[in-house]
Amino acid sequence: MIHTKKEKQMKKLSLLLVVLILLAGRHAYAEDVKIGSVDLVKALNESDAGKKAKADLEFLIKTKQSSLDEKGKVIEKMKQDMDKQSSVLSADARKSKEEELEKAIRDYQRQVADSQNEVKKKEGEFTGAIIKELRDIVQKIGGEAGYTIILEGGEGQILYAKKEIDLTDALIKRHNALKATPKK
Repeated sequence: MIHTKKEKQMKKLSLLLVVLILLAGRHAYAEDVKIGSVDLVKALNESDAGKKAKADLEFLIKTKQSSLDEKGKVIEKMKQDMDKQSSVLSADARKSKEEELEKAIRDYQRQVADSQNEVKKKEGEFTGAIIKELRDIVQKIGGEAGYTIILEGGEGQILYAKKEIDLTDALIKRHNALKATPKK
């Protein structure tokens, strides 16, 4: 997901405002504020389900790539054959071969685009479900441990935080345990 510079600045400003409000509110209500952070990208990449999704995605990419490589070789051979035969072919035959080659190139380009779209779609399916599960676990951790707020620590959102408030490893453990438990 690509964010513009302005969107990133707005996120940082929003995060700063939330923290300032919480800290100011702490004095007003004399209530303890408990803050945690989680790096969802790290949790996604290091959880067992995330690793499996990555492996499945890499397998899909390799499968698509080998199919595309084969088509590319066929097109290259068609070009070479046409170049070798161009001097002996009639104008109509040469035009027919050129059209055939152009059609093969268009089909190849369409297949490349379709493959890229399929990989993006699968990546979204694989990671979307895991991210939802991770967010649900963060909600549970926050409620059970009495956190006032848990912030997303990835993508440079949090510039400094004590190691003690980073809940990413606990999140990964709970997600792995959730996935290891057989469903009834």
